[in-house]
Amino acid sequence: MYEFIQKFHSGWAYLAIVLLVIAVVNSFLGKSSNKEFTPKDRKIALFGLIGTHTQMLIGLILYFVSPLGSASFGQMSDKALRLTSLEHPLVNVIAIVLITIGWSKHKKAVTNDAKFKSIAIFYGLGLVLILSRIPWSLWF
Repeated sequence: MYEFIQKFHSGWAYLAIVLLVIAVVNSFLGKSSNKEFTPKDRKIALFGLIGTHTQMLIGLILYFVSPLGSASFGQMSDKALRLTSLEHPLVNVIAIVLITIGWSKHKKAVTNDAKFKSIAIFYGLGLVLILSRIPWSLWF
């Protein structure tokens, strides 16, 4: 069961990152070209939000069934264990909170520019945080 969830978490990560990159790029392009925020732009941002929230749910399940998760807290001097048991989950939860804030702020924004700006900034920060804490050695 653990191996299936781990592979699913790793595979879904590709989709979540692609959706997030598309949402960030779309927002930067929309903001820079002063275009109208359309339902298509909203759906792109929503898919990024859903993809990352699904990834977090899978990751939380994995965290509690994994031998590299919460059981490794006593071994914080080992860099790899610290990454998988503390840094990766904590930073990614913060990233998803930022993405959720970006989604909420865009819904309250009145102008097209403000909508694109909220998504670009908060989703972009979330993307940077996610990419910074991926355990690359375990992923490839």
